[in-house]
Amino acid sequence: MEQNNSKKIGIINAGAWGTAIAKVLAELGHQVEIWEYMQDVVEEINSRHTNSRYLLGVDLPQSITASTDLPRTAAGKDFLIIATPSLYILNIVKQLVPVQDIMEGKPVIGILAKGFIKGPNGPVLITRAMEDYLPGFYKDSLVYISGPSHAEEVARGKLTGLISASKNGMNSIRFRELLNGANLMVYSSLDVIGVQTCGAVKNVIAIAYGILDALSEISSNFGDNTESLLLAAGLNEIQQLGTALGSTYPETFTSIAGVGDLDVTCRSKYGRNRKFGREIVNDRRLARFKSAEDLVANIDSIGYLPEGIIAAIYAKQLMEQYKLKLPVVESVYRILNKEEQPLNAVREMVRKLNLTQSLQRN
Repeated sequence: MEQNNSKKIGIINAGAWGTAIAKVLAELGHQVEIWEYMQDVVEEINSRHTNSRYLLGVDLPQSITASTDLPRTAAGKDFLIIATPSLYILNIVKQLVPVQDIMEGKPVIGILAKGFIKGPNGPVLITRAMEDYLPGFYKDSLVYISGPSHAEEVARGKLTGLISASKNGMNSIRFRELLNGANLMVYSSLDVIGVQTCGAVKNVIAIAYGILDALSEISSNFGDNTESLLLAAGLNEIQQLGTALGSTYPETFTSIAGVGDLDVTCRSKYGRNRKFGREIVNDRRLARFKSAEDLVANIDSIGYLPEGIIAAIYAKQLMEQYKLKLPVVESVYRILNKEEQPLNAVREMVRKLNLTQSLQRN
């Protein structure tokens, strides 16, 4: 990229996904600064140009800088990318609001986090929660970036597709043009509701997939056919919830934001939510937790972050709020909440599946 097209970009959190996107953008010639609260991660990025905690085995461009100073990272940027997990995102947003450039609406803000946020009247999508805190400049202008995109592969240059979604079509295009490169293909969308729903709920389905995958190794009742049945049912539930939340673009759910992201999250060896689902069966991961809420309160003890845990709680609440029948979501919640053992829950889930719902509106 020519120097006069170089943009100043701040990335909030140096997790695997934030670091991978930083690498892509730096290689495209942009000026990238990452904020991270862990001093050792910041020092490693600045001195060794690696991030072994979150992205082992990947060398980062020397032009990437890192800082523990959040206001500094957010200041003077053309684009700001929030890569903070959904559980912590509002705390970060509250710290960003006083930054002068944010107060004036200068940087275009993109979001990589996936999940729901607790609102005063129930769970809401991430963009809605952020808009409640950010200045009015950002109303209907935030950009949500999603798609089948494991950080480990993006960082290693594997060909990947993403969706850049915003009610502000121009901002969607701005992020599409920013991220498009030799190995990233980015597509614009106006369906910020549908794309966010796909990104959140696919993690819940992936926990179910991991549970089923582990059970198939110890039970003759389950196999590849059952897992494909689960994927179809899961996509149906994602679309039902997305439509209830206000999405009017059915094509979103058959795009890479929907079926593409669901497939890679469930089937890939990198999937944290699938991994956690398998560990529920194989390692009795839930044994020391009293409930789903207790699990969330002690989620750091897992050692990695399966965001489907939080999403399952909120998706269950939304299911009840909109009077939907979502057997996969309900089964994952019941398992996490210690209401039912995985084998019994999966058997009951399969019995309740009604894929004819995907051919008609409820």
